[in-house]
Amino acid sequence: MFDGKDILITGGTGSFGKKYTEILLSKYNPRRIIIYSRDELKQFEMQQTYNAPCMRYFIGDVRDIERMKEAMDGVDYVIHAAALKQVPAAEYNPMECIRTNISGAESVIKAALATEVEKVIALSTDKAANPINLYGATKLASDKLFVAANNMVGRRKTRFSVVRYGNVVGSRGSVVPFFAKLIKEGAKELPITHPDMTRFMITLEQGVNFVLKNFERMQGGEIFVPKIPSMKMTELAKAMAPHLPQKIIGIRPGEKLHEIMCPADDSHLTLEFDDHYVIKPTIQFAYQADFTSNRLGEKGKPVPQGFEYNSGTNTDWLTHEEFLEMAKEFL
Repeated sequence: MFDGKDILITGGTGSFGKKYTEILLSKYNPRRIIIYSRDELKQFEMQQTYNAPCMRYFIGDVRDIERMKEAMDGVDYVIHAAALKQVPAAEYNPMECIRTNISGAESVIKAALATEVEKVIALSTDKAANPINLYGATKLASDKLFVAANNMVGRRKTRFSVVRYGNVVGSRGSVVPFFAKLIKEGAKELPITHPDMTRFMITLEQGVNFVLKNFERMQGGEIFVPKIPSMKMTELAKAMAPHLPQKIIGIRPGEKLHEIMCPADDSHLTLEFDDHYVIKPTIQFAYQADFTSNRLGEKGKPVPQGFEYNSGTNTDWLTHEEFLEMAKEFL
């Protein structure tokens, strides 16, 4: 569905944008891939690798709605990946986080409506479910904006959906490259914040493929959540360095013991499909949509009342061997 299409990625110079671009170029024949971001150096560096004739690089900020309209002119699909993601930085610079993650989301929505983009998928995070830090709170607000945007489409074909997933193995700032660096530097022990801490695990490629598939599935208004395995952080450390002891250092500010992607409070809205969940919108749209069946004909069923998709109570757990295979390019 991406052949001959114009695709724009906000925050496109990040880990997700690069992998998304790589897969689009290898599997499809898009007319244009537009990388929209505000860092000229990262764009220059990305251009050295991704320089196909269809590539376009736009300098701009998601807070700037007029620039966003210019960039989206003629665009079919938008992936909104731009965000301020660092939890401590968000706590220290709250207004900047709000301006990018919430006001920026509003700009993306208004620009997409003004240019009549066909489909928009916004990337979310597990931290938006029952948020306890500002980053999570802003992403929850962003999710609500994108879902509610479907009430603003009028007669336009534009539709908005959200994809939410957890810890990306090997992404910038994640635990795998951090531990790998410590091991390489000859660390005598690995720091663990809590002996019971768990995380959902997904590779960047799996995350990109899930987003690609949801462009085909989406009707507008859904929050898509993949079914992925969990792992205890103590087991992750053992898999990476079985010879090193572990030191418990305590949970950091704004950090959860377990990740939640489908909160229990949303169980009445949650549908289970074979390989993913869908959280239905809490509001009704002008157009009618039966979310129990998506555009690929896949069928979902309601989850039990009180169901919570939690990394600590997950039924799918990674073995050491499975994790090492998943993380091999970063080790």
